[in-house]
Amino acid sequence: MTAKMTKEEKEILDSFEKGEWVPVADLPKRRKELAGHACNTLKKDRRLNIRISERDLTELQRKAVKEGLPYQSYISSIIHKFINGTLVDGAAKEV
Repeated sequence: MTAKMTKEEKEILDSFEKGEWVPVADLPKRRKELAGHACNTLKKDRRLNIRISERDLTELQRKAVKEGLPYQSYISSIIHKFINGTLVDGAAKEV
């Protein structure tokens, strides 16, 4: 019996089969580096209060639920992606 793959799983398999995956030379060192980056990213030591329209807040909350995140974490991730230049416009993704 063959398992059905999602589109994302198929893309990962195709990428692997094309040899696009490269083993990490020093895995424990790389894990430590990435853990440090994650801690710095997740560290929230400042508070920000803003006023936005009820409509915008409702839409943010709806999208956060879809992503499986609390809405404040979702907003924080949007700001983080914007600051790092990795925020992608939804319209641009669909092209």
